[in-house]
Amino acid sequence: MTSTPASHAYRSALETRNASAAMRGIWSDHTRFSNWRRVWLALAKAQMELSLGPTQAQVDAIERVLDAIDLPAAAAHEQRLRHDVMAHVHTLGDQAPAARGIIHLGATSQDVVCNADALTQWAALDLVARRLARVIDRLGTLATSWRSEPCLGFTHFQPAQPLTVGRRAALWGQEFAVALHEVESRRDGLRLRGLRGATGTQASFLALCGGDSAKVDRLEARFVELLGWPAGRTWPLTSQTYPRLWDAQMLSSLAVAACAVHKTANDIRLLANLREVDEPCESDQIGSSAMPYKRNPMRCERATGLARFVISMVHNAYDTASTQWLERTLDDSSNRRLSIAESFLALDGALEVMANVTGGLVIYPHACRTRLAAELPFLATEEIMLAAVAHGADRQEAHERLRTHAKAATQKIKGEGAPNDLLTRLATDSMFARIDLDKALDAAGFIGRSIEQADAFVVQVVEPVRDRYRPSIAGEPELRV
Repeated sequence: MTSTPASHAYRSALETRNASAAMRGIWSDHTRFSNWRRVWLALAKAQMELSLGPTQAQVDAIERVLDAIDLPAAAAHEQRLRHDVMAHVHTLGDQAPAARGIIHLGATSQDVVCNADALTQWAALDLVARRLARVIDRLGTLATSWRSEPCLGFTHFQPAQPLTVGRRAALWGQEFAVALHEVESRRDGLRLRGLRGATGTQASFLALCGGDSAKVDRLEARFVELLGWPAGRTWPLTSQTYPRLWDAQMLSSLAVAACAVHKTANDIRLLANLREVDEPCESDQIGSSAMPYKRNPMRCERATGLARFVISMVHNAYDTASTQWLERTLDDSSNRRLSIAESFLALDGALEVMANVTGGLVIYPHACRTRLAAELPFLATEEIMLAAVAHGADRQEAHERLRTHAKAATQKIKGEGAPNDLLTRLATDSMFARIDLDKALDAAGFIGRSIEQADAFVVQVVEPVRDRYRPSIAGEPELRV
């Protein structure tokens, strides 16, 4: 039987096209199994310090080969043993024979896997937080740069009150700020499983400690400390695993971040259709194989697709958490290997795209002004009505005349494709003859507190994020396609 060339084997698009090298590294086999070995080392050190068997020489033997993982040997052991943790126990024992007899002493597999998973999850959540901060920084720059540029607002994707381009960027930034708070809360609330044994009762560790419960507590506390974890940040109770509800909470937080991506990317796609903005585009970039003129918002489309995938994973996590039997069932394992890692990888890829897009978004102020000018006569009708009343007109009669003229102008626009002639109609109506219609159409008079709000958002929200994440926000995103 011939082997299949690597180029003929399936590889996830998250690996080959989307996720950054940093996030791929966090979820790599090497990191996963290095974290397992860190758990075994911390366990052996804590047991040595409490005189529970391991010696300094055995601890040193583990430490010397901590990152020298023989993955082919581990794969061969797993093929024979059909147990991934024990395969790596044997692999570590082969590399550190002096420590073979004390590796995994008193532990069950999930004492290793769950604690190691927490180390990985913390690193991944921290990277997501830094990715979010970078997008917030770039949206803050947009908010400041375009703070006073009026543009048409939309509700129901129909023309509504104007705002400014910077105010809209600040609103996008708020979406990402909500997501950042959510992700930071998960990261900072992450707990270790601790040393709990087969069903969470710590029976094996109680036996190892000669029935001394206080010694079991000291063993676990020292184990947690050796892993560099804050004291007391362990689950009060576990079954064989940490609560799988945590995974549902964690993936729901990632989904909140994905929603921020999805909403912002969709808005940019809509505005690109209106020709008010463009995402970055290289000089040789091709928009369509058939239509040479096309410039599609393909980056935002990619971010939207990845975000949708992340959002869809939340229900999967709820299913897994709700179907755990008693103290443990193994149907979570194969599922979690996919759903958790790939949610992080997909979100990382989407946030890399959004950093690129928001950092290089092209604004077309003349297009913004042209669209706004076409709608301003309609938007100004209330102000014109009030001015007419100030000159002695009856309010209800002014309202009716404005409604009639606006209806006729709208019919010309929609029925004939003609320009908005509402001002021309009003100029010939005696009720509005004494009103300065040009002054009534000053866009600056319709944007409310847009400038003030954009500035306040940058000061109150963006600047504190910049202060917390300054080393991270300077880096450029990694886009491979």
